[in-house]
Amino acid sequence: MESEIKKFYEDKTIFVTGGSGFLGRVIIEKLLRATEVKRIYVLIRPKRGKDTQERIAGWKTNPLFEVLLKAKANILERVVAIEGDCKEPDLGISPTDRDLLTQQVELVVHGAATVNFAEPLHVALDINTRATHQMLQLAKQMHRLVAFVHVSTAFSNCISHFITERYYPEYLSCSAKKVLALREMLDRDTNIFDKMAPVLLDRFPNTYTYTKALAEQLIQTEAGDLPVCIFRPASIVATNKEPISGWIDNIYGPIAILYGVSYGILRVAPLNLNAESNIVPVDGCANLVLSCAWRTAMEAAQRKEQVIGSPPVIYNYAPCGENVINNREFIGAVKRKRHVFPMTKVIWYPFLHATTKPWLFKLATIFYHLLPAYMVDIYLRLRGQKPRMVGIYEKIHRNIDAVQHFMINNWSFGSPNTDRLWECMSAVDQQLFEFDMKSLDWNSYFDRALFGMRTYLCKEDPTEESIQIARKKMNRFLILHRLLQFSILCIAIAIVGWLLRLFL
Repeated sequence: MESEIKKFYEDKTIFVTGGSGFLGRVIIEKLLRATEVKRIYVLIRPKRGKDTQERIAGWKTNPLFEVLLKAKANILERVVAIEGDCKEPDLGISPTDRDLLTQQVELVVHGAATVNFAEPLHVALDINTRATHQMLQLAKQMHRLVAFVHVSTAFSNCISHFITERYYPEYLSCSAKKVLALREMLDRDTNIFDKMAPVLLDRFPNTYTYTKALAEQLIQTEAGDLPVCIFRPASIVATNKEPISGWIDNIYGPIAILYGVSYGILRVAPLNLNAESNIVPVDGCANLVLSCAWRTAMEAAQRKEQVIGSPPVIYNYAPCGENVINNREFIGAVKRKRHVFPMTKVIWYPFLHATTKPWLFKLATIFYHLLPAYMVDIYLRLRGQKPRMVGIYEKIHRNIDAVQHFMINNWSFGSPNTDRLWECMSAVDQQLFEFDMKSLDWNSYFDRALFGMRTYLCKEDPTEESIQIARKKMNRFLILHRLLQFSILCIAIAIVGWLLRLFL
């Protein structure tokens, strides 16, 4: 049986924003490896002294593209850089490139965003909301457009703790168009605009979720007859199977916790162990993006035009049903595997204490993080080296403060549209574009993800020799950890005994 989705992408021209990001690169790699796309235009900006073509050329040395380039050595020639920046008016795209896009592009994947929770409001609004509005305006000029996928987030409406596949305009204190108009009016007074954030955000915990919610409202109200859909992924983590298992190259969200615990740096965190762990593998996200684009195009072709009053379809992507895991199981994966995939650069035996009380977390950090950090820094100073541990923990604590709301609270999701999409796919397409979270084996996934984190994120040697060296170091730290625990227990007993003798 022939793959309908693969056939759909044959000879297509696609425009991707956010293509240099974590999810964006996986989408591009899958398109090039599994389909016969004609061309992929990628919105990208110069960065760190590299121009746009150099940044794309750098993908040739990225492990993510290794399987692809072995099979199709020159395939990256199909990827063409479009210089631009979502922070700029009109996306920073030149008139020549804009004409090129409007004439050739048939499918858009808009994934560009800033995921910094502490971003100033004007920056987050420009990138996450205004750029979405400008992408819609550009899409309306694309004569050959058959599908437009807007990549949002499952937490865009996090005021509700059960989020289904609908729009939530009731949570916005002001409409997206009015906020954008206010931003334009105060274009030269960004400080004044940013000071209005508490009023505008209202119950939203940060500028990221707020501006993503505004972007969704723009899709709802401004898409018109465009063939648009919204993809809402939960926290995106390492690949499950393809193109290589366990690949990851960023320290965002839940992975930051695993990363810190695995190195023995993070020992206490504000975390609700009973809350659902809403993580999804990045290759499943890429497959769902490509699948919902296909479905959106098919439905638009059947309707000929959007039904008035029928907003674009939303696809939630998060663990659901009986295959949901909680944070206790998520963190437990590190504890179970700390001797299986140990780090050679570990600084202490990995463990984590969790609390849902912010005040208790602050108190615990004094004993679990700051006091040990000051002791290490004093030691480094005595050796004539630069102290660094206190600075590292200050950065860790700032990052935790920014995401603490999502570590303590609990969310669950409904995904009937995603379920229906999976059911309508052929067996061939279900295998080629797999994204079913109900069938994910979490135990084997964590094996692959932790090994991948060790290899690709921590840059540890994947050889058995390296693992054996790390295990020996881990065993030494375990002995020291137990001795420290025993010493603290003895001191505590001695103090209690002294107090009893003093007052009795």
